Amino acid sequence: MKIFTAAQFKQANKITTEKQGVTLEALMERTSTIVFKEMHNRLKGSPGPIKVICGVGNNGGDGLVIAKHLIQHGYYVDVYILNCSDKRSKNFLNNYHKIKEVTKNWPTLLKQGDEFPKINTNDFVVDAIFGSGLNRPLDGWVGEFIRHVNASGAFILSIDMPSGLYWNKIPKKKDAIIRANFTLSFQSPKLVFFLPEVAEFAGEVEVIDIGLDREFLRNEITEAHLIGKNEVQPLYISRKKNSHKGDYGHALIVGGSYGKIGSIGLTSLAAMRTGTGLVTAFIPACGYEILQGFVPEAMVLTDKEEKLISSVEFNFVPEVICFGVGAGKETVTYEAFKNLLLKTKKPMVIDADGLNLLNEHPDLLKSIPEHSVLTPHPKELERLLGKWKDDFDKLKKAREFVAEHNIVLIIKGAYTFIVTKERTYINNSGNPGMATAGSGDVLAGMVTGLISQGYEPLNAAVFGVYLHGKAGDIAARNKGQQALIARDIIENIGLAFLSLFEKPQTPSTSK
Repeated sequence: MKIFTAAQFKQANKITTEKQGVTLEALMERTSTIVFKEMHNRLKGSPGPIKVICGVGNNGGDGLVIAKHLIQHGYYVDVYILNCSDKRSKNFLNNYHKIKEVTKNWPTLLKQGDEFPKINTNDFVVDAIFGSGLNRPLDGWVGEFIRHVNASGAFILSIDMPSGLYWNKIPKKKDAIIRANFTLSFQSPKLVFFLPEVAEFAGEVEVIDIGLDREFLRNEITEAHLIGKNEVQPLYISRKKNSHKGDYGHALIVGGSYGKIGSIGLTSLAAMRTGTGLVTAFIPACGYEILQGFVPEAMVLTDKEEKLISSVEFNFVPEVICFGVGAGKETVTYEAFKNLLLKTKKPMVIDADGLNLLNEHPDLLKSIPEHSVLTPHPKELERLLGKWKDDFDKLKKAREFVAEHNIVLIIKGAYTFIVTKERTYINNSGNPGMATAGSGDVLAGMVTGLISQGYEPLNAAVFGVYLHGKAGDIAARNKGQQALIARDIIENIGLAFLSLFEKPQTPSTSK
C-alpha cells in the first residue's frame, strides 16, 4: 500500500474534485459520511455517551458531519468546539450551520478559561480537532485540554490522524498529542504512524477508501510503501515439479563463538525452513557436535580455532554468504571478515557482530558487495549511522547510507523498515512476542534462504521480513506472546508461506 506525502494527498484531492466535478466541500462531506458508516457498522447502536470534539478547521468540519449522522441515527451525542483559532474553514462553517438543523443540543463552544467538560471512562470520544492539518505545537490551554482527554480513560477514535501529530515531522512536546485507541486514516496511512517515537499515539490504524481518483493513486510514485500480504504475494516464486536441491541454492552461514553457537544454529535452521537447497555452517571447532545435532540437515565446516572465527575457508561457490551471528569481535575475527569481504562478489547478509565490526572498522564498508542486506537493530543502526535528531532524520541518514554503499538496509523494530536508495518499505506483520533472543538470527537466516533460492536481495528482504513477522503472529496465536521463543518462529515459517494463498473465510450463519 502506498504511503502518500501531504503534498501528494493534496494533489489527489485536487485532481479528484476536477475529474469528478465536485467541490472540495462535497468531497469532505462524502469522506465524513464514509467515516460515519464505518463507525455505525462497528458500533451497532450506542456504545454509551459519544463526545465529538471538533476544531475549527477542515478536520473539525469532518467531525461535525459525523456528529450530524450519529444524531440522526439515534446516538446520544455531545459536540464540543475547541475555539483554538480566530480562523474558520469553509468546511467547518458550512457544517456548523447544518448540525443545528438536526439537534436542539447545539455544540458547546470551549474557549480559553472555560472549565473543561467531564469525560468519563465509559465515554466514546471522537477526536476531530486538528487531524493531519496541524503544523504548530499545541501550547497553553489547548495542550491542557488534550492532556485532559487523554487522562479520562475514555475510548478515543481519531479522524485521519491523532490531533497533535504532524504529517512530516516529530512534535517536540509529546504530552500534547491525542493518544488514540483507534485511527481511521483517509485513503492511505501516514508515515508517522509507524515511526518508533510516535507510533503509540495512533493506536490501531485502519485505512478507509474515500474514493480519490484511481488513476492518480495508481500512477503516483511514492517513497514509502506499507507491506502486507497483498504486496508480498506476487514476490513468491513457486517450485518446479522437476527439480532438485541444487536448484535452490547453497548458502554459507558464518558465525558463532564459544557460548554462542545457538545463534548460528537458529540462522541455519531458518534458512533451511525458508527453502534453501543446501546450507553449510562455518563455525568454531567447539560448536561442531552442537550444530550437527541441532540442524542435522545442514553441513558443517569448522575453523582451526576452537572458540572463535579466525579464517573462513571453503571449497564451493555459495549463492549467498551470511556473516556475523554470534561471531564476536576479536581481532582475528575482524581479519577473517575483512578477507571474506575482499573475495566475495555476490550480495551478502550481514548481521549482529558483522555490523559491529563494520562500525569499529568503517574502512570495511567500501568492501561490502553491492546489493548486500544489512539487518541492524536500533542500537546497531545508531553505531553505523551516528546519532540522529528524530526518526525522520534517522530515515534521511539511512537513505544516504544505502545510496552511498548501494545496499539494502533492514531496520528491525515493531514496524521493520526496509530502506533502499529509491524507497522505504514498512512491514505490517509481527507482534511484541517476537522481542525475544534469537529472533533477529532467524530473520537473517530467512533472508539468506530466499537469496540462495534466487530472490533478488530487495525482494528477499521485503518478503523475508513479512514472512518472519507472519510466522511470529501464527506462533503467538498458538502459544501466546509471552511464551514465544525464536524456535517457534522457525516452526511456523511453513504456515506463513501457506497463509499467502489462504482464501478469506466466509462467516458462517447459524439457524
